[in-house]
Amino acid sequence: MILSRDIGIDLGTATTMICDRKGRIIVREPSVVAVDVKTKRVVATGTQAKQMIGRTPGSIVAVRPLKNGVIADFDMTADMLHSFIFRSDKRSMFSKTRVVISVPSGVTEVERRAVEDAVRSAGAQDVELIDEPMAAALGAGLPVYEPTGSMIVDIGGGTTDVAVLSLGGIAACKSIKVGGEAMDEAIIDFIKREFNILIGDRTAEEVKLDLGSALPLRDERRARIRGRDMVTNLPQTTEITSTQIYEALHEPCMAILGAIKWVLERTPPELAADVMRGGIHLTGGGSQLFGLDQYIATELGIPVLLAKEPTDCATLGLGYLVENL
Repeated sequence: MILSRDIGIDLGTATTMICDRKGRIIVREPSVVAVDVKTKRVVATGTQAKQMIGRTPGSIVAVRPLKNGVIADFDMTADMLHSFIFRSDKRSMFSKTRVVISVPSGVTEVERRAVEDAVRSAGAQDVELIDEPMAAALGAGLPVYEPTGSMIVDIGGGTTDVAVLSLGGIAACKSIKVGGEAMDEAIIDFIKREFNILIGDRTAEEVKLDLGSALPLRDERRARIRGRDMVTNLPQTTEITSTQIYEALHEPCMAILGAIKWVLERTPPELAADVMRGGIHLTGGGSQLFGLDQYIATELGIPVLLAKEPTDCATLGLGYLVENL
């Protein structure tokens, strides 16, 4: 008898999560692969590979096989998924694996096919693709199958998906290539421009978590950062303030707001009235940026609610779909 195993995969630009039928998250790993350049062999995946970013010898490179929510390197993505699926259950080689996987709402048919093929190459027999906003809305507990409009804004690592859902379908949606990584890049560019210092992705992420906000803070905070001076090429330390980081993050925040406005303009009036009543729901890791909910609510005059477990919403929604396959 072949044992069938159903799992949900939230294939994110920054993090990949796998859940079982009961919605429990069994794998939570960074979407990173370390590869030996000479032999093209995968050396490490996930957390182990992330620790190598920017710290590898010449023969090994640590790369992110996904860019802006879509597959940039097919073979590496397949290898990474194979490793994660096997890690989720050591017996997976002996059972039939059925996978429900989320994809950004704006991807093309070719990109959808690439995701499906990568999952099959990783050892899955049946693959079901679900739009990211639908999975996130289910995980956030929104009434997506009822005849009322629910608005979800899912801010991930590489993309932000904005959608209005009703009766189990998407009434209006937009996916933009702005997310947590775009915020990190904005901080790197700002520090390069203002201080002539080059910092790495990990430092930028730490600065974002410590000082980042979508609104100016009343009490200014400071932090010391280390990087490389672009004039002397020597290590350099400088101090930055939360006001400077607010300035750096203003553009990505405006891009997210612009996408929400675009979707609201194209939402049927009845559903738009429901959104005004029920509010906009934020999910995804990027939604935890301090003050982002207040910023959107102030600009649009619509209540904005942050989901209970924003980073896990899409995965929990996939768990619900896996259970009801």
